Amino acid sequence: MDIASEDLTDSHSDDGDSPTLSTILAFLVRTGQIQVERSVAQEVDDQSDSDEDYSSGELVGMGQTGSMLCCPLKPDTTQIEGSDLQSEILRNSGRSELMNSGKSNKPPDGSHRAEPQQLNSVTKITYQRQMERFRFGQFSHGDKCVISSRYLPNKREIVAAYRNKAFCGTYSQDGNIFISACQDQKIRVYNTSGDRWKLLKTIQAKDVGWSILDIAFSPDSNYLVYSSWSDNIHLCNVHGENDIHTSLCLNPSDSRFCIFSLMFSQDNREILGGASDRCLYVYDRERDERTLQISAHGDDVNTVAFADDSTHILFSGGDDGLVKVWDRRSLSEHNPHSVGTFAGHHDGITFVNSKGDGRYVISNCKDQSIKLWDLRHFSTRQAQEQTMTHVAKQLWDYRWQSHPKKDKIYKPIVGDSSIMTYMGHSILHTLIRCRFSPEFTTGQRYIYTGCAAGNIVVYDLLTGQVETRLSGQRACVRDVSWHPYDNNIVGTSWDGSISRWYYFNSSSDDFDDLGQIGQKKPKLLDQGRLAGWQL
Repeated sequence: MDIASEDLTDSHSDDGDSPTLSTILAFLVRTGQIQVERSVAQEVDDQSDSDEDYSSGELVGMGQTGSMLCCPLKPDTTQIEGSDLQSEILRNSGRSELMNSGKSNKPPDGSHRAEPQQLNSVTKITYQRQMERFRFGQFSHGDKCVISSRYLPNKREIVAAYRNKAFCGTYSQDGNIFISACQDQKIRVYNTSGDRWKLLKTIQAKDVGWSILDIAFSPDSNYLVYSSWSDNIHLCNVHGENDIHTSLCLNPSDSRFCIFSLMFSQDNREILGGASDRCLYVYDRERDERTLQISAHGDDVNTVAFADDSTHILFSGGDDGLVKVWDRRSLSEHNPHSVGTFAGHHDGITFVNSKGDGRYVISNCKDQSIKLWDLRHFSTRQAQEQTMTHVAKQLWDYRWQSHPKKDKIYKPIVGDSSIMTYMGHSILHTLIRCRFSPEFTTGQRYIYTGCAAGNIVVYDLLTGQVETRLSGQRACVRDVSWHPYDNNIVGTSWDGSISRWYYFNSSSDDFDDLGQIGQKKPKLLDQGRLAGWQL
């Protein structure tokens, strides 16, 4: 019996009666088959009238407004206002130059969500390109990011559909290849260099238990590695006529073992993994052996990442609710001590993603939040102990239960050292991923995540507000991948679909008059590509 069937069966009354309408509705909402839209006020009223520990249906992230119940009505931007990160993001995304160039329509709360009125359209920016402010009539990188931000993906195209749950999907570093992993034990490799995806090859995975749980590209995109419930991870070639399919044994101590998260080092020499036995693993490709096994967390290690291209600093996140930072240069099995720890979540970590600058990292969590951390500000021992205490008190199972209603009012942990918390998405059923948006098209001004309600949720990194919510997939979106150079986002869902979101303009609102009132206005960027920036 599958999890969904067990969930519905277990929710029946003990006397054997048929399930009630509320039970069926809760099941459909929880599995993402229907969505619920409710106002924040109604959610709060409902909560105050009920003493139940668990909600009858998971509403976090389901509708356009219902997700705000579990978080403060206004994100706390105190730590990020005036910080180095704020200046960097504004500069890289082209907004600092615009903010200094004229009157701004900045909201009264002081956030930087809006651009100046006189320069907030593509037509005006294009016009200004010809003026002295733009040398040689060229767009700067910041200008391109400003333009791109006005055309966030809004239309869905199903590029692949499988009969089983899709677990993983990611672009290569150059964006020319996309790989997906499915519960049917197949890895599919697509050529994405053109307007239409082309299936290059299908790899039949080996030694799979339950499903393929993670896949990762090598930095040169010539190889991929995948993991499942197995003592081995497996290395495969992406290109070439002769297939390579090599098992890399990690020699774990536990009889039932799984690598939940994988990543290549940027120099292509090592593979980092986080495992069900609470350990970090490092496999050396040149020596063809496991070179490191570190007891890292108090529970499953669900996610790992390198901080930057140097591959010296590692991140790990576990079901103990902690994000730990490790220095590869001083790390040994005889000295398994982290250099620092981030604490502030209330439940297990599902994913971590580095900004790539060796300073900032985000973590997705079963407490229905993403947190942003700065390596210069680790958490105190008291905060770590409080986090572990909160996690130990969690009695729900996110794989088939709704998030406890008693925990939906966000209460910060004393000593929480995160600089921003993002809430408005739902983490249920599986280890859902979150990432920074790409530098080339956005200046990393966004954070985006999958969602148990079948959405991709995009947050503004500086304001904490939901910038857009891409709804359409019928079950949990487990993995998300934003093309590094084109303006599209791919969602990998448990409904078996791989969906590509791109921008489609259904109106002409993006063009102002500039003396051309009454003239016909063309559609713009209906394929979602900003190729060449020849505007």
